[in-house]
Formats: sequence, C-alpha cells, structure tokens
Amino acid sequence: MAIESDFVATVLDLLSPWGGVTARRMFGGYGLYRQGLMFALVADDVLYLKVDAQNRAAYEVAGMEPFTYDGKNGTVSLPYWEAPSDLFDDPDAMIEWAKGAFGAALRARKPAKAVKSKKKPKKQRRNITKN
Repeated sequence: MAIESDFVATVLDLLSPWGGVTARRMFGGYGLYRQGLMFALVADDVLYLKVDAQNRAAYEVAGMEPFTYDGKNGTVSLPYWEAPSDLFDDPDAMIEWAKGAFGAALRARKPAKAVKSKKKPKKQRRNITKN
C-alpha cells in the first residue's frame, strides 16, 4: 500500500530500524501498527503515541497534550498524546518513545476470550437391570 502522506513516510522511515511498523489509513489520518497492534496515530501531520499510566509522565514533563476531537456530546480525549517535536531530530529517541507507546498498547490489550468447546457433553448411560 502506497503512503500518500510525506509526513507518515518520514515517521515510518525514522522507525524503520525498529522494524515491522506499518501505516493504515483511518478516519482521514493514519494508524501506525506493529505486530498487528496500533500504537500511534497521525492526524493533520501530527504524530500521537499511545499513553497509559506508565509512560504519561514523560509526555506531561515535555508539555505534550492528548489527541482530542469534537464528538456529539463534547470533546473526546483519546489515550494518544502528541510526540515531542525533537524526536524528529533524534531517530534513537523516536524509537524509544515508540517502544514505550507499543508497551502501552500491549498493556491495554483485552485478554483473549476463552474458546468454548462446541462439543456437547456425552450423556451417561445407565445400566438398567431387570429383576
């Protein structure tokens, strides 16, 4: 799939030493994936990385803000925060922050549901003896 955004192509290029990062179009932007798991998004040429309690402090210290949009009932905030702009000058730092976002995505995964057996339990036969 060809990437139509120069910005997304730049982000993918910066993350290429880490390997396995792909981009998919979604809602006018892009989702960034690794091992089938979305860990970042790009909207209006801004990179947002997945954040949770374990990595949020770094974003707050850097003065970053969460991704928000106007929903039906007001402003909606997603667990993706803007990546610091200096990461674009330091590929190693970009990869480290991306790894942190990927870790947040891993922690946010819902556990797989247990697969129920489709087999019906066998009825127990009772031996009936006549007297």
